[in-house]
Amino acid sequence: MASLCTGLAPHVSPRTAAGLRGVLARLAAPLQVAVAGRIKSGKSTLVNALIGRRVAPTDVGECTRLVTRYQYGTVDRVEVVLTDGRKQVLPFDAEGMVPAQLGVDLATVSHVEAFLTNAVLRDLTVIDTPGLGSLDADSVARTEAVLHQSGLDPVSRGAVAGAEAVLYVFTQGVRVDDRQALAAFTAATAGREAGPANAIAVLNKADTIAPETVDGADGDVWKAALLLAERQARTLKPRVADVLPVIGLVAESAETGGFSSADADALRKLAELDPATRETMLMSADLFTAWECDVPQGARARLLERLDLHGVRTALEAVDAEPAITAGALRRKLLDASGLDGVRGKLNAVFRARADGIKAAAALASVSALAAASGDPNERQRVHNAIEVLLAKPEAHQLRLLEALTLVASGAVGMPVDLAEEVLRFGVSPDPVEQLGMVGRPPEAVAAYALERAGWWRSFASFGATPAQSRVAHVVHRAYFLIWQQVRGHQRVRGRR
Repeated sequence: MASLCTGLAPHVSPRTAAGLRGVLARLAAPLQVAVAGRIKSGKSTLVNALIGRRVAPTDVGECTRLVTRYQYGTVDRVEVVLTDGRKQVLPFDAEGMVPAQLGVDLATVSHVEAFLTNAVLRDLTVIDTPGLGSLDADSVARTEAVLHQSGLDPVSRGAVAGAEAVLYVFTQGVRVDDRQALAAFTAATAGREAGPANAIAVLNKADTIAPETVDGADGDVWKAALLLAERQARTLKPRVADVLPVIGLVAESAETGGFSSADADALRKLAELDPATRETMLMSADLFTAWECDVPQGARARLLERLDLHGVRTALEAVDAEPAITAGALRRKLLDASGLDGVRGKLNAVFRARADGIKAAAALASVSALAAASGDPNERQRVHNAIEVLLAKPEAHQLRLLEALTLVASGAVGMPVDLAEEVLRFGVSPDPVEQLGMVGRPPEAVAAYALERAGWWRSFASFGATPAQSRVAHVVHRAYFLIWQQVRGHQRVRGRR
């Protein structure tokens, strides 16, 4: 894709050439993930946990009403980008966070750039968005601009148009506007709708789910969250690769240094209380802070602020099991209980492992859009021809597969339910065995299945499929065939050894 852009630039109009340079810049940049969701869904808290530093303000303030991009930089700094292209540089506040007040008229601000010397951001730029459903119409407009770019000025468009993937955050249940937001995620992925190749959903604040409201939870909060996430995944698919539960507050405290040795000491003292007293205190936040005991109220209030009641209960259970547990080990227990590792693992599997493919697919869509916007029919044809040459190359198969996933996920190409699910499995993971749904099966069985399905999809493409279905079927046929070649090649290598 980079070679295509470089080769086309001297032969197109200055406007199209400028667009191609923008595409080249995005290809060279880290994968950009937009974190979206309703107001109060805990987006900024999750951003902090993912980055590993409490840098995104979580209380309502000026910056929570703006799009903020967190990216790698050699010097920590905040840049307020104005709509006229000018920038104002600010330091982080005394606590190391983006300042709550920016000192400028928000109407003149396009977005905020936060640069951090953080290893996590070397290959991932995180875009924090204002919440959907906000009472602030301007904040809603900015979020909607990230999602579908309606009426966005060029500077803001440059800030968000590079987002190639989305992490969608919701709580309790998926609402109609949540589904609409995911369906509208076209512009933030350079013209491609959200689907299993570029979208993950997170069920945040999992500790607030009442287990008695979820059948099969057996009174267990985390089991209830897992069951609810599975159900929401069925509701949201094929828009997302998966739905994962997480307790963002606990994840943020455990991962960013918010949980301290003093907090661990307070928990150890609380663990020494008699069981009846402790259980009574854990019935509500008011009882937890107001009850008379040896642990100072301030320490208990801080625990609530950092962990909430469920997190406190989880920590106390860990202390019960291991009274001499260190603060570091307790922090790790809390991190494990937060579900953050699951979210990171899925981010790595769905986004990072195929970052080049996602970026290339977004770039292809951008180049196609540039051609469509050109007023010169010869230029449009020139770009179209270059794209066809690129897609004819064997290494471009990943682009075709991502395109097929998008077409099926968006409903642009209708498929029977069983065939659609088979196609969409290719977006769940870059691992061929997971794509085939054959985890744990011997290589011989995987190879045989891949070859059998390759033949079936080839026949379907030629007999019985509509023209649109046939286009997808040919891509799926080749995907299976390449998996068969890959698995058989590994078998031969092992055989020679």
